[in-house]
Amino acid sequence: MAVNELNLKEIERVDSISKKEFIENYVKPQVPVVIENLVQDWPAVRNWDFNYMREKVGDKIVPLYDDRPVDYKDGFNEPHAKMKMSEYIDLLEREPTRYRIFLYNVLKEVPELQNDFDFPEIGLRLMKSLPMLFFGGEDSYTFMHYDIDLANILHFHFQGEKECILYPFGEKKHLYKVPHSLIAHESIDFSKPDYEKWPALKNANGYRTRLGHGQTLYMPEGYWHYMRYVTPGFSMSMRSIARNPRNLSQALYNIFIMRHYDNLMRRIKGQKWIDEKNERAITNTNKRLNN
Repeated sequence: MAVNELNLKEIERVDSISKKEFIENYVKPQVPVVIENLVQDWPAVRNWDFNYMREKVGDKIVPLYDDRPVDYKDGFNEPHAKMKMSEYIDLLEREPTRYRIFLYNVLKEVPELQNDFDFPEIGLRLMKSLPMLFFGGEDSYTFMHYDIDLANILHFHFQGEKECILYPFGEKKHLYKVPHSLIAHESIDFSKPDYEKWPALKNANGYRTRLGHGQTLYMPEGYWHYMRYVTPGFSMSMRSIARNPRNLSQALYNIFIMRHYDNLMRRIKGQKWIDEKNERAITNTNKRLNN
């Protein structure tokens, strides 16, 4: 098996940054950056750990997801399991688990947590109704994917360490993108890719970094991302609508057409639709590679 390192550059890191520097150096050229101390004055940086979340959110029933392959019976973002947050945190601290929480709306589910953070004045018009929490156990990960709205994202990490691999949206031609979806082929292990099986990955150019407690990652519009929890931990994301008209158009297509068409085809064709899409991801990408 030909296991290789991906073509990844380390994401630039800065201690702090002004609004002007952030816009000129990263937002306009659409380049990711890690800001070490953007939110050091937040109560969340001082307080947010598993014990605090157990105290504040412990009684809430939370949706859980793992890394099982997509099944035609699964609805869009349908959870694989549910349990109390306190039980889930106990599980995270007790043993490795593939179960993750994602897109957990802080203001909707636990309004009091908004007292622990604010919205950085950094030049992005952040959507103040959509701060989302993400939790994961040791070595759990997300499939390589991009977000449906192709938003600019500020990703704040808490507790533990998290590995992030990013690709610009245009690199999708090398990533074995599954048609009518937001993911790369689920069989690809982006932590140790097999170039014999996935040869187009050799042409993909991306970024990598590791996040620690209180650090912020800026992900530009539509960036593909693979997130792996090196240790159990959690993060929060804030988002800003895509500025690029082409990306905004793609976001509207994804939200109002693509996801509904995909759900319709799942109902009509069942698992055959999922299998066809996965096969097309391979044939389409390798055809471009050979040409």
